[in-house]
Amino acid sequence: MIVYDIDILAKQVQGSALTLGNFDGVHVGHQHLITQVKKRARIMGLASIVITFDPHPLMVLMGKKNPLFITLNKQKLELISDLGVDYVLCMQFNREIAAMEPEDFVREFLVNKLRLRELIVGYDYVFGRNRKGNFHLLQQLGPKYGFSVDQFLPVMVDGAIVSSTRIRDLLKSGRVWEVKPLLGRFYRVEGRVITGRRRGGALLGFPTANILLQDELFPRTGVYAVWTEVQGKIHAAVANIGYSPTFGNDYLSVEVHIFDFDRNIYDQPVKVHFIQRLRSEIKFSGLDELRAQIRKDCELARQILEMPEAKLS
Repeated sequence: MIVYDIDILAKQVQGSALTLGNFDGVHVGHQHLITQVKKRARIMGLASIVITFDPHPLMVLMGKKNPLFITLNKQKLELISDLGVDYVLCMQFNREIAAMEPEDFVREFLVNKLRLRELIVGYDYVFGRNRKGNFHLLQQLGPKYGFSVDQFLPVMVDGAIVSSTRIRDLLKSGRVWEVKPLLGRFYRVEGRVITGRRRGGALLGFPTANILLQDELFPRTGVYAVWTEVQGKIHAAVANIGYSPTFGNDYLSVEVHIFDFDRNIYDQPVKVHFIQRLRSEIKFSGLDELRAQIRKDCELARQILEMPEAKLS
């Protein structure tokens, strides 16, 4: 259950095992941590709770929208909830909370309201005024307030720590295939189909859905093999993220050509799952050269998407 008011949650919880953090991307490290909280809660007969914050603390403290987020808040909450915890608490982050001493935050929110009994934090988690709250402090507060605390070690993939920064860097370089082992899923963006310049079908013979993205972070410009989700159904497709240099566009667009698909989906929400980058954007000499390249892109995308390891499930 996703909850936005800690006072409402406090009325339902008699004892809790919990973790807290920003959890951008809900990557495999986050997933292992949250799963551990769920297991501890079940063994101890407690409610399992994951606490996260909106807006991101950096936006409140520094007015920063960077780094761009891997998952927007709605998707993040859904992904955490899908892991099977009892409650996902999304707390509003403001300057008042940011100014709290770490012990005050623990006592007021975690102990008094959520009746904390078991706390598990990530290896690098810090909180509270001047980021003074850390695992060492929590170890001191545990005996005082009657809870145990444990620190979850980082998860390693290919010899390196799984982190939101590592995932973000891979996406910005277009290496979407390498992101799957870190996220436990292919990276996806969400948006709504809008009216474009109607060049895909009319001029090129490859109709495209132009997507107004909701997400803040999307992969490097170029052409990708993708799965496109429309009205709950998955379709093979090829996507272009870029400026369409052949047509001299000066704005970034996302266009998806869905294979063997002829329905009108204007104004429909869609999800695009990025499987493999095919190539960079190229400025072509004319439409014939562009059409020929699109045919090659589609053929290659079909081959990639037919591979078992390219499936979504």
